[in-house]
Amino acid sequence: MTGSVLLNAPASRTSEDTGIFCARAPQDVAHSHFLALEGMRREAIVEILDEAVRYRTMLRSGQVSDELRGMAVCLAFFEDSTRTRVSFELAAQRLGAMPVTLFPAGSSMSKGETLLDTLTTVVSMHVDLVVVRHKSPGAAAYLARHLDAGVINAGDGAHEHPTQGLLDLLTLREAWRGRFESRRIAIIGDLAHSRVARSAIHGLRALGASVTVAGPRTLMPEGIEALGCTVANTIEDAMRGADGVMALRIQRERTEQSLIPSAGEYARRWGVTAERVALMKPEAVVMHPGPFNRDVEIASDVVDGARSLIWRQVENGAAVRCAVLARCARSRRPERNPWTLDIAEEVAT
Repeated sequence: MTGSVLLNAPASRTSEDTGIFCARAPQDVAHSHFLALEGMRREAIVEILDEAVRYRTMLRSGQVSDELRGMAVCLAFFEDSTRTRVSFELAAQRLGAMPVTLFPAGSSMSKGETLLDTLTTVVSMHVDLVVVRHKSPGAAAYLARHLDAGVINAGDGAHEHPTQGLLDLLTLREAWRGRFESRRIAIIGDLAHSRVARSAIHGLRALGASVTVAGPRTLMPEGIEALGCTVANTIEDAMRGADGVMALRIQRERTEQSLIPSAGEYARRWGVTAERVALMKPEAVVMHPGPFNRDVEIASDVVDGARSLIWRQVENGAAVRCAVLARCARSRRPERNPWTLDIAEEVAT
């Protein structure tokens, strides 16, 4: 088995940084940063999920809130993204904020400027919240300690992807009728490089579910049991009797690094197929954080099958990101009414 930053890059812990929602000052009731699910209390997670449900109702009805009116949100994505970036942008717009997207190729970083200096420049233009995705574990926590803005982690290396974890929890809560206790989910694939897996494990464990992981030995981090999960030797052992399965994306470079023999061989031994899905409980569900490789880590008929919740995960992403943006924004401007959807009503109050 291989070592991995999945295990040795915990959320930042200082006197001013809880690693989860981090307060700008001790007297703040709300918190202005969202960095990780590690160590987050069950009650706090449930509260965010409840807020996300309300925001999803708003999004489905086509309403637009002015809750973040006048606030600027920088989307600083230094790695490729579709689902996360677009859902954060839509969430910011639906809440009345002004989203600004920063790409590394068009930024001063391409001229040699540091990450911190680049984002300090952006924040100096009165940006209130920074949503950051970066290849380095701990990048979001580092920025949270130095920027005068709320920082939201949209994925930092193989450390965590906390908003993905939340949307997965929301999707499962509805599929499992609100009960996580006595439930078990199998997570299959590249555990050694997956920030999604780490956030999922922390969140599921906090809500009372158990987690079984499985994958090639070359992609299984040594000591992963320390996160509170069980390692199965085969995908069949992991999925048999489970209440759900989450397949993780296999990146092409893993074949180039000889960590797996080929995409075809991986699909044969570790792919989530209809035959393997049949090993789970009758009402068990199938998930994938995306993007997915059809017929590699997950078969096409499973992606499009009746048990698949993949597109529900995508929908829940925008709602969860509305909830996280709003919670962080309240700390920046605590005087704002968190549920104001009508400007005239806000003025009247």
